Amino acid sequence: MVRLFRVFIPVGVVILLITEVLLVVGLYTLAAYLGYDGNPYEYLFLGSGKLNIALVTISIILGMYLQDLYSDVHVKSHLLLVQQLCFVLGAAFLIQGAVSYLDRTLRMPLHIMLYGSSMSIAAIYGWRVLFSRYAFIGGDRLLLVGSSPALMEVAAHIQEHPEKGLRIIGALTDQDTVEVPGTAAAIGAPAPGTAAALAVAAPTPALPGVKFLGGIDSLREVVASTRPTRIVVGMQERRTRMPIADLLDLRYSGHLIEEAPSTYERVCGRVCTKELRPSQLIYSGEFGPRRRMLVYQNLSNMLVAAVGVVIASPFMLLTALAVRLSSAGPILYRQTRVGMDGTTFTLYKFRSMRVDAEVGTGAVWAQKNDPRVTPVGRIIRKIRFDELPQFFNVLRGEMSLVGPRPERPEFVKILVEQIPYYRQRHAVRPGITGWAQINYKYGDTLEDTIAKLEYDLYYIKNVSWMLDTYIIFHTAKAMLLFRGAQ
Repeated sequence: MVRLFRVFIPVGVVILLITEVLLVVGLYTLAAYLGYDGNPYEYLFLGSGKLNIALVTISIILGMYLQDLYSDVHVKSHLLLVQQLCFVLGAAFLIQGAVSYLDRTLRMPLHIMLYGSSMSIAAIYGWRVLFSRYAFIGGDRLLLVGSSPALMEVAAHIQEHPEKGLRIIGALTDQDTVEVPGTAAAIGAPAPGTAAALAVAAPTPALPGVKFLGGIDSLREVVASTRPTRIVVGMQERRTRMPIADLLDLRYSGHLIEEAPSTYERVCGRVCTKELRPSQLIYSGEFGPRRRMLVYQNLSNMLVAAVGVVIASPFMLLTALAVRLSSAGPILYRQTRVGMDGTTFTLYKFRSMRVDAEVGTGAVWAQKNDPRVTPVGRIIRKIRFDELPQFFNVLRGEMSLVGPRPERPEFVKILVEQIPYYRQRHAVRPGITGWAQINYKYGDTLEDTIAKLEYDLYYIKNVSWMLDTYIIFHTAKAMLLFRGAQ
């Protein structure tokens, strides 16, 4: 995996993106020689050919990104892949029609567009099938040592996301026995000394779906025989069972060794709160926002929010009229939220619920298909127009464009008591969008809140303009595809 925009991205996805850009450029260049009526050299190198091909390539790659073809690169359905590619190329034709109204020189000649698009569909389809089948054979080979909760989540995540380019070759357990449901140990105690009793007493893998290679006392032998590229250590009992001498010798013989929380952060894109210790927050130079970055972020937020208000003003006017005409009550919904350093502020949104939504219940989280939402409210939530007034919160310095979503004081008081490190998410200004919002579903349970906190801590640890740009780009995608709203 490589780190771009402060985010770990699979090498395979980067390679796929680069090769498909080259493939599209090459095919449309070839199409110019096949389908241009005049001199193709003059068109490509003296005329508008380079600009035409660049515009078509950008529209195709952007369309493939919006179709999630760079999120899940494995071909699960050949028919679906063909449909997606036809949709992307159809959108590219529409974009060509639109740009011709702005400047006819931006539009690629029809014959070149037809030849290039036909070849691109066939070539990208074939390349995707080959890439999906063979590209991730090999990759980073991980040996897991231990059975900590973080290590179990790492194993599960890698198995669910083969596009990460990681392969688990096996695991060494730090447990003497593991009770497995359905075995004799779970049904009833077998007679001592019987084969059933010996089978139950033998170590069994604690990581589902991972090949069991032995106990930690066989670490050296397993490493010598399997030759992993990285050893990931996640011990449930560190003091008495950690094979320090073996790990030191392996490290200084050239093997890469890292703790499970570090792998968890790299693979899952969030901080593991299950194994996060206060000393890591106190002494580490990585955790916590940098003051210079926060100053830069605040200034850039003011500028972008001012431009955003100007651009969004027609949409805000139409939304305000729709809210006013569709249901009784105020246009704007004002709600107290907790901001930076625990201070409270008034958050503004276009009202999307009935006025009496919380009269009988008090403060409650929104739910999927919430009955309190008005018909117009459901629409403006899907396209995120209800959030537009928060540009004014940014201009007032109460919020940022990107950051942890601000929560209500009633919930914060409870969550701080129940979830360790929840208070630390208030180290930065809350945001209109955030790392948790683009990576996790809308949550209404304690488990969901913990998962979103882990994403928020990752953002706070890695806050930068590059990460903010990445998040804003993905938020725009979610808005265009009506994703994540509730």
